[in-house]
Amino acid sequence: MAHAVQNPLPPDADGGPDNAAHRPDPAPKNSHSPVNWPVFIGTSTIIVAFVLFAAIWPSTAETVIFGSMAWVATNFGWYYVLTATLVVVFVLIVAFSKVGQVKMGPDHSLPKYNLFTWAAMLFAAGIGVDLMFFGISGPATNFLTPPDVPAGSDEAARMAPIWTIFHYGIPGWAMYALMGMAFGLFAYRYHLPLSIRSALAPIFGRRIHGAVGHTAEIGATIGTIFGISVSLGIGVVFLNFGLSALFGIPTSIAVQIALMALAVFITVLSTVSGVDKGIRRLSELNVILALVLMVWVVFSGQTHQLLNALVQNVGDFFSRFPSMMMNTFAYSDGAADLGYPSEQWMADWTLFFWAWWIAWAPFVSLFLARISRGRTLRQFIVGVLLIPFSFILLWVSIFGNAALSFFDDEEFLDLAVNLPESGFFNLLEQYPGAIFTVSIAMVTGLFFYVTSADSGSLVMANMTSKASTTDSDGPPWLRIVWAVITGALTLAMLFIDGVYTLQAATVMVGLPLSILVYLVMFSLWKVLRTEQMNIESRQATLPALLTSRVRDAGERRSWQERLRHRMSYATAEQAKNFVDTVAAPAVEEVASELGTLGVEVSCHRGAHPDSSLPYVDLVVSFPASEDFKYQAYPVAYSVPNFAANLAAVRDTYYRIEIFSMLGSRGRDIMGYSKEQVITDVLDAYDAHIMYLTMSRQIGTATGTVAVTAPDEWADTDHIDVRKHHPSERTGRIPARHDNEETQRHD
Repeated sequence: MAHAVQNPLPPDADGGPDNAAHRPDPAPKNSHSPVNWPVFIGTSTIIVAFVLFAAIWPSTAETVIFGSMAWVATNFGWYYVLTATLVVVFVLIVAFSKVGQVKMGPDHSLPKYNLFTWAAMLFAAGIGVDLMFFGISGPATNFLTPPDVPAGSDEAARMAPIWTIFHYGIPGWAMYALMGMAFGLFAYRYHLPLSIRSALAPIFGRRIHGAVGHTAEIGATIGTIFGISVSLGIGVVFLNFGLSALFGIPTSIAVQIALMALAVFITVLSTVSGVDKGIRRLSELNVILALVLMVWVVFSGQTHQLLNALVQNVGDFFSRFPSMMMNTFAYSDGAADLGYPSEQWMADWTLFFWAWWIAWAPFVSLFLARISRGRTLRQFIVGVLLIPFSFILLWVSIFGNAALSFFDDEEFLDLAVNLPESGFFNLLEQYPGAIFTVSIAMVTGLFFYVTSADSGSLVMANMTSKASTTDSDGPPWLRIVWAVITGALTLAMLFIDGVYTLQAATVMVGLPLSILVYLVMFSLWKVLRTEQMNIESRQATLPALLTSRVRDAGERRSWQERLRHRMSYATAEQAKNFVDTVAAPAVEEVASELGTLGVEVSCHRGAHPDSSLPYVDLVVSFPASEDFKYQAYPVAYSVPNFAANLAAVRDTYYRIEIFSMLGSRGRDIMGYSKEQVITDVLDAYDAHIMYLTMSRQIGTATGTVAVTAPDEWADTDHIDVRKHHPSERTGRIPARHDNEETQRHD
């Protein structure tokens, strides 16, 4: 899955503060995270030992790797199929249940990227050099040696691209969605580090900070390095054949070593010279070049036939998807008469792809979570499942069916099966302008290759470094070390039996790593149950809240006061006076009474980091349960367009919103009386007690790991910079927030 995730850690993403008990030291801007030595030593020792074993005793390594693959395929093929199915079912249930409205971030958070930009990044994540590699060889293999229909038949031709679309499709992206949900929820909503160990907090509690957490991250890192190695190995053989086709450079081990050395050199150059932005520009250019190739094949060949096949492929995929998910070919021999039985086909394709997706999941899911902060789980899951897949479906259908249109040319299809790196180039040679298109394919593959190598070393360095409260990467030297180790692993596998060795090793590694998938799924189930309880507790306390409102109706404001409040937009001075004279005294009075009753309570005042407006924060601690937080916090908004009479005077107004541990739901208490604020605090407290009562059987969202919500929220203000006058000063939001809001409103 060498997707175009060349910037796995967007530089302006924020993982949120860690819990207080195990909070890593904040890293200064542009600094590097310290190495997580247990994870780095454990991972590097295992990988280096495996590389030495494969290099010194290649024949023994070949026996072990392929023997392990055969054992896994024979005894655990059903397990891989069932695992992929359960993941798809799980993420769909989350998406379309009540918890689908839960945000990957605080309740008040907004998506950092607008819908078009977000969709474009997801779209680009579906492209990689492996898609150029398998987009031809997959359909060709499925046509010549299908798993469950006669070879070379009409049905084999019909299903040939469908199986490749299936292997690149929804099941794999569901694994990314599963891991992405875990990263997003625990980092952005529950204020834990953005790491795989945080996703296991509901199960293992504080033990994630010790051996359990180290083991999980070592496993995830090993899986990731094998996944990256497969992609780099595919890139090496693909580019080697391209060089041979264009310049007559021989296909040899020496050329492959040179190509791997190029990947390491690019990583070193990117690390020491700061050309990361240039690398990212190459990744963006990749997408354009890939689209150019696809459009060229559609409109310079049998356009109507390819479009007819595309429409039918879409229908066939979705109509046959449920049965394909659970198909273990228990009643089919496949192409056994051709020496390729269905069991071997399943091991080489379905099991390999599911293992490969599992191996890549921590890497790609980290990127997906970063760009999706502030979106609901429903938006995230639907987007991840469908947007990248839409491109994959287009690519495989167009190129796969284009290859099948030459099914009379047995040499062409045989080469695509037996020498898969040749398929893409050989196909382009059948179309006009072959020199031009083959050159573009070569350049595209090269860009995919070097950017994947660069991003792979970056993410490996980050996975073996400690998390911090600011966005920082692993040390530069660590990136170089991982680039060298990954290159050595890739070459060691290629020297044994080419890409097929890497595929077999991935199936072997994916089996133990799949345990992590189940742990994350169980962990998410636990935390989403608490989210469900949170929703139900608010509903359960609503009747009592309404009853209290009726009982206190004598204090209700007149309709004139209500109208005046609706038409007023508080200035910074009014917001300050309200907090100082009404909200803060009311909250402090409740805190004092709770303290008198023996409750462990803290209450303090503070100031907004940008506007300097005051806030008041009340926290009630509950042993082994989530704390209660009631914070009256100033939030800046742009004056709406319909309030034209105010917009001419000022551009910003303020609301005093109530924040809980999970952020703000937008409730504004500006204009309340002191008694009304006290009543609001008690209503929120009652809802929290109801939540603790309902959830006492399932525990807290993060287990025994303490969670401390921030006192100051960095992403609350809703300011549209385009509406502000240059001379405006009061309540001005610094440029870094304005830039973020500009992105949100584009």
